[in-house]
Amino acid sequence: MKNSRVVNALDAADRSFEQSPVQIEEGLDVEDAELVQLRRACRLLAAASRLLKEGYYTVVIESSFVAIERTIQFRRIHDGAMSASEVISSHRRLYQRGSEVGLYNEEFGERLAELWNQNRTKTYYRLGIATKAQAMAMQLARELHQHLVDMSQVSHECLC
Repeated sequence: MKNSRVVNALDAADRSFEQSPVQIEEGLDVEDAELVQLRRACRLLAAASRLLKEGYYTVVIESSFVAIERTIQFRRIHDGAMSASEVISSHRRLYQRGSEVGLYNEEFGERLAELWNQNRTKTYYRLGIATKAQAMAMQLARELHQHLVDMSQVSHECLC
C-alpha cells in the first residue's frame, strides 16, 4: 500500500489489539464466555434499535442476524452443548446446531438458515436494497433473543 495514512491506520489498529484492555465496554467485563455472547447480543439489539430510527436498514439487518447468532451461541455454551473455544464454520451450521440441541425445532432452524442465506446475503452484498419493512421485521432477533434468554437460568444477566 502506498498511502501512508492507510498504512499508519493499519499499524495503529494492530497495536490497539495487541495491548492489554484498559477501557472495556461497560457490561461486557465478564469472564464467562456464555455471558460475553449474551451481552454482545444485547448490545447488538440495542444498536439495531437505535439505528432503525436513523434509517440505517442494512446495518439493522446485519446486526440483527449477528444478535441471533450470538444468542444461539450463548444458549449452546450455557447448556453445555458448545465449548467456549468452539468455532462455528458456517451460519447454516450454527442454526442447525441450535435445533439439534433443542433450542427450537429443525423446521424453525432451517427457516432461520434460509432467511439468513436468502436475505441477509442480498442486503449485505448489495444484491438487494434493504428496506424499512425488512429492518423492522428483524424484530425477530429481539423476540428470539428474549425467548432463548427466558429459557435460561441466567436471564438476570441480560442487559436488554
